[in-house]
Amino acid sequence: MSTPARPPSRKRPSGNKALLATAMLLVAVASAFPLAWMVLSSLKTPAETMQVPPVWIPHTPTLDAYEKVAGVINVGRSMWNSLVIASVTTAGILVTSMMAGYAFAKYSFRGRSLLFSLLIATMFLPPIVTLIPLYRMVGSIGLNASLAGIIVPNLANAFGIFLMRQFIAGVPDDLIDAARMDGASELLILFKIVAPSMAPAIAALALFAFVYHWNSYLWPLTVLQGNADAYPIVISLSRLLSYNRGAVNTGLVMAGATLAVLPPLVLFVFLQRFFVDSIVGSAIKG
Repeated sequence: MSTPARPPSRKRPSGNKALLATAMLLVAVASAFPLAWMVLSSLKTPAETMQVPPVWIPHTPTLDAYEKVAGVINVGRSMWNSLVIASVTTAGILVTSMMAGYAFAKYSFRGRSLLFSLLIATMFLPPIVTLIPLYRMVGSIGLNASLAGIIVPNLANAFGIFLMRQFIAGVPDDLIDAARMDGASELLILFKIVAPSMAPAIAALALFAFVYHWNSYLWPLTVLQGNADAYPIVISLSRLLSYNRGAVNTGLVMAGATLAVLPPLVLFVFLQRFFVDSIVGSAIKG
């Protein structure tokens, strides 16, 4: 009796996997190199920053550059200003985006499609186009030269509304109808039933909004009108540019940049799992 023929074994494309892994490693190294160079340069002595060929790893790490930064700018005050601007703005964007996204996804009303299309169209406007109108509006309500003037115009975001609408549309209508039959209010449904099911999208939007408004430069500079006490860290760091005329002060500039990048980096470390989940979820839905 003849034995049945075995199906031909499929060889794993190990070569393609190795090539893909190598490419990913190169991209990761290229992306992380500027950050690593910035941190290492902030720990170098002035002699090491001027050495040719360059010193990659400091032989005698020092925190002198960070002490000098504190003497040039008010780091604590500037960091606090940036934290207030980014945190309050992010919280406002999350609330308004979820409420508007819920209305666009689960309510039927006249002109909904047109209104949503106009909202999407605003995403294609360059920020410089709205700079002067927003500045005049802020001045007309007496919020110029203050943190509130920076925050208030950014409490709603078209991209956030679009993102929330796309995710909320995937929530089953039966679940919402059942909650309504139990007497739950619309806000209770949104924040107690809908929101927990879209935690990755909320985390991704929070990360995008926080990093964007932490790094915002032109709008705060325009609104504050020279009010240095309200300067965020990004604007305060511009004072260090005058110290970058020679390599001897490179460590000072790098130390200031390292301080500015730490909070968004820490936030990304905490939210990276949700951020990846949101990308995977949106790809599956798409």
